[in-house]
Amino acid sequence: MIKTAILVDGGFYRKRAAHLWGKKTPVQRSNELYAYCMAHIRDRATEQEPSRSLYRIFYYDCPPAEKVLFHPLRQQNVDLGKQQTYKWTNDLFNELKSKRKVALRLGYLSETFSGYQLSMSAVKELCSGKRTIKDLVDEDFKIGFSQKGVDMKIGLDIASLSYKKQVEQIVLISGDSDFVPAAKLARREGVDFILDPMWAKIRPDLYEHIDGLKSQWKPKIRETRQEEQGIIAESMVEYISLE
Repeated sequence: MIKTAILVDGGFYRKRAAHLWGKKTPVQRSNELYAYCMAHIRDRATEQEPSRSLYRIFYYDCPPAEKVLFHPLRQQNVDLGKQQTYKWTNDLFNELKSKRKVALRLGYLSETFSGYQLSMSAVKELCSGKRTIKDLVDEDFKIGFSQKGVDMKIGLDIASLSYKKQVEQIVLISGDSDFVPAAKLARREGVDFILDPMWAKIRPDLYEHIDGLKSQWKPKIRETRQEEQGIIAESMVEYISLE
């Protein structure tokens, strides 16, 4: 059997999962993530390919922010530690901790430039005259934090798994290109490196740095684009639960 480690970029997974399968409770999301990872373990390209065994699932993310920020539209302070997102994220982490062979690798959020920021779409509409300041709503403002330590932890774990010959295969669930140096190292050490972008498009030049590209639970999405309005209508997304 092929010993496989699955590395999950948590921030990326949460955004893609919400897009593909909608919002869920921490319990539902953690069960979904575990089942999605196990789909890779059960998956084989051909009948002749050896079966896979799970070494461990590594989940990388940052604890939610709990500081107080001033909201420019509401003209009041917002305590992030009392928001639903804070509780939801911590509950998700606790659920993942309780699952067999799941290891959490947590970085931290840089608060150097933290604060509410106007979304790019709102900026464009304001500059083009399509909207005015009075038209702005809460949804036009996003909290700006940058993750620190997550990419480094992913790279270090890939290097450690490869040098110590702990696994023969690595599946990375991510849409980021920062993994390329680590992927090159793993491949030089003889590790089969598979990228799972969860059906998101990747840059064409990334194909030369991986051994395979495979996303699970193929979505059935029909998109109709109305470029003049920037609207994307999506049908219901279906997936197979492997729990």
